[in-house]
Amino acid sequence: MQTLILCGGKGTRLRSAAEPMPKALVEIGPRPILWHILKIYEAQGFGDFVLCLGFKGSDIKEYFLLREGKFREDFRLDLGASGEDRVQSLGASPPDRFRITFADTGEDTPTGGRILRAAKYAGEDTFMVTYGDGLADIDLEALLAFHRKQGTVGTVTVVTPPSQFGEVVIGEGEKVAAFREKPRMDKWVNGGFFVFERAFLDDLKEDDVLERRPLERLAEAGELSAFRHTGFWQCMDTFKDAAQLEDLWQGGKAPWKVW
Repeated sequence: MQTLILCGGKGTRLRSAAEPMPKALVEIGPRPILWHILKIYEAQGFGDFVLCLGFKGSDIKEYFLLREGKFREDFRLDLGASGEDRVQSLGASPPDRFRITFADTGEDTPTGGRILRAAKYAGEDTFMVTYGDGLADIDLEALLAFHRKQGTVGTVTVVTPPSQFGEVVIGEGEKVAAFREKPRMDKWVNGGFFVFERAFLDDLKEDDVLERRPLERLAEAGELSAFRHTGFWQCMDTFKDAAQLEDLWQGGKAPWKVW
C-alpha cells in the first residue's frame, strides 16, 4: 500500500527568508521531519511512499540520493576504478527500508491537486495520505482497520491538540481558582493521516485544496469517517513548534519514535 506525503510547502515561518528550504527538510535532531514521518510508517509495515514534491523538490531528491543514500554509510572511493566499482559501500549503518517515488506536482499546486497528480503512482484501491509536517504516535494498523470497517471512501484522523494559551479557572467571587497550563482543546481538528479509496479521485480537481471542497463533499455524502487519535500529535507550523519537537527528540522523549 502506498502512502502519499504532501511535502511541497515552504518553511517560511520556520527559517529566515534568506534561507528558503522545503518545510519537509527542516531538521528534528539529525534528520528532516520528513524522515521521521517515513519512519513512523515504515516501522508499522508501510514502507512504500510517493512524495508529492513542490517548492525546491530537487533538494528533497538530493537529500535522499546523497545523505540517506549510499553516501550516508562509510564508503571507499577508488579513483582508479570505473563505474560502480569506484564507490564501495562499507555497510557501517543499517539502511532504511523506504521505497520512494518522487513525484513533481508543481511548485504552487494546492494539496488536492498534488494528490491528483501523484495518484498514478498509488497502484492499489486503498492508499494513505499525510502531511509532511506532522508527527504522532498513531497506530496505523488500527487506523486502516477502522477505515475498512467503516466502509467509507475516506477517513481522516482527528486530534485534540493542546491550546496555544494556558487557562485561568475562575471560581466564586470572581477569584482565580486555578491555572491550567495549555489544556487540550475540547474540539476535534484535522490531524492528517488519511486513508482513501481510489473513488476519492473521481471528483478531485487540479485546483482543489484537500481540506475544502474534496473533504466537504465527502462529509456531505456521508463518506468521510473520523478516526479519533488521543495520543501524541504535533504539527510543525512555526519555529516554536520545531523547537518543542527538537527538545523532545534531544531529551529522548519523542513519543512518535515507534521504531
